[in-house]
Amino acid sequence: MSIEVIVLDVDGTLTNGSVCYNTKGEEMKCFSVKDGLGLASWIKMGKEAIVVTGRSSPIVEQRIKELGIKHIYQGIKDKKSLLEKILKEMGYDFSNCAVIGDDMNDYGMLKASNISFAPCDANKRVLDIVTVKLSKRGGEGAVREMIDYLLVKEGLEEEFDRLWDAI
Repeated sequence: MSIEVIVLDVDGTLTNGSVCYNTKGEEMKCFSVKDGLGLASWIKMGKEAIVVTGRSSPIVEQRIKELGIKHIYQGIKDKKSLLEKILKEMGYDFSNCAVIGDDMNDYGMLKASNISFAPCDANKRVLDIVTVKLSKRGGEGAVREMIDYLLVKEGLEEEFDRLWDAI
């Protein structure tokens, strides 16, 4: 079964897991442009991406929209149940799905997915159950490493390269 959907946690995967505030009390987050280019390319190839995160943040909403990801769910406690419902609505199931997460609130969806990924700085219990332990840390290219892995696994490298040949 081919991977059609990637599912992403945010804090600890797309970011380094830190929550920073400025002197006005406004939240700040940093995102890797390498992750962003990988995600935008995945979507340009006709694939899907879903963001399921336990926290809620306007910064996350802004970044996800910039990347062209249509499916974003914030403030989610039971990620696996929500994801199961979303996948069904999209005509997929966990066999079409790759998930990246870093901590125990991602555990259920990581275990259910066809292939699961965790940044090298993820929680030990998560690292023990994932299919692929990435060499990159969260927020430092882990999502791009996951996408590059999937491109090879799914035989999509040439299609990915063609996206950039025309530029």
